[in-house]
Amino acid sequence: MNTAADTNIETGRRAVPWARRLLKPIVFVTCCLPLAWIAFRAVGGQLGANPIEAVTRGFGDWALRMLLIALTVTPLRLVTGWTEIGRVRRMVGLFAFFYVCLHAMAYIGLDQFFDWPAIWRDIVKRLYITIGMAGVVTLIPLAATSTSAMVKRLGAKRWRRLHRFVYLAAILGVVHYFFMIKAGYQLPALHAAALVVLLGFRAVKKWP
Repeated sequence: MNTAADTNIETGRRAVPWARRLLKPIVFVTCCLPLAWIAFRAVGGQLGANPIEAVTRGFGDWALRMLLIALTVTPLRLVTGWTEIGRVRRMVGLFAFFYVCLHAMAYIGLDQFFDWPAIWRDIVKRLYITIGMAGVVTLIPLAATSTSAMVKRLGAKRWRRLHRFVYLAAILGVVHYFFMIKAGYQLPALHAAALVVLLGFRAVKKWP
């Protein structure tokens, strides 16, 4: 005969798998919300006088935010002991790359209309675009090797060494943000402060 305590214990045990199953879908939907919001505003004509700039900047803002959130997962897991959160780090990181690609394609396609000579001139002459493109290039091999199969193929040690370049990509993203804007440095400063804290935690804890 089951007591009330036994029932509570069994209920608690059942709740854990449900939490595990729901975590990834919730994070996935949450990561899609910025894209949906930007699309909604674009369709409704709510992007202001320069919608192309608003779209490009919006994607870039969320790319950097998600990259920083992905970097926050490991320290959050270590500090809180919430091991399940580690299961979504890869997903958030890939969403960061997705928004980076949208940011780059908005610039290439909407702003420059695939005018490759003009794009190349921008990359060479405008430092913030040079830095931004360097950040995009840095993330490409990380996204390409994000699967479990690639971890096995490269070996855990080599894979970790490669994926430390995500911190370089984050630094380039923050510097790109600072150089891109002409006034109002509060948001870039907040992103920079968050990155400094994350780098400090990594230096102290030395996690992969």
